[in-house]
Amino acid sequence: MSVLLPLFPLDLVLLPGVPLPLHIFEPRYKELIKECLEKKSQFGVIRAKEEAFVSIGCTAEIINVLKTYPDGRMNILVEGQKRFEVLHVNQERSFLQAEVFYLEDETDPASAPDIERALALHGEIMELAGAKVEETEKTSASQLAYRLAGSLPFDPDFQQALLEMNSEAARVKAIISFFERILPALQRSASAKQRAGGNGHVK
Repeated sequence: MSVLLPLFPLDLVLLPGVPLPLHIFEPRYKELIKECLEKKSQFGVIRAKEEAFVSIGCTAEIINVLKTYPDGRMNILVEGQKRFEVLHVNQERSFLQAEVFYLEDETDPASAPDIERALALHGEIMELAGAKVEETEKTSASQLAYRLAGSLPFDPDFQQALLEMNSEAARVKAIISFFERILPALQRSASAKQRAGGNGHVK
């Protein structure tokens, strides 16, 4: 079943279960957010690429209004909810709306060894980056890959590919492959910092 969903095209990818802070300043998006707050409804974040945007996005639920300004601008915190596919764009309002189809995952879960491998690689990368390791205990088993991908400044192309996958098993395998690809460069960088007497420290 398709519904009309307000769209917020951005040069980034929102993933289910992942928080995202937004600064709202354009009049049309101030109108969109005001309406969503009044109706307690969601809007769709979709990745904009130059003059076009992709067809698969993610709905955003407004978790908190962090700050409002006298001119109507605001800082908000949203969280990704459901994946959707744009079927038809509606341009009757100041902001875009679309008929969308909500996408459901296949039922195959990620295997325990793959989850363990993804978490181990993620922990190593976070440590090399000097960042706090993501707490995943409360994360839904179907959203682990999203949480891991959302905790680091990943390539938007990779995040979009992840969003378009219909299987958590496939997403976790993609995460492992991605981590294994970027880890050697991060290790070399950390090692070079240590040798140069930078921020790194030898254990």
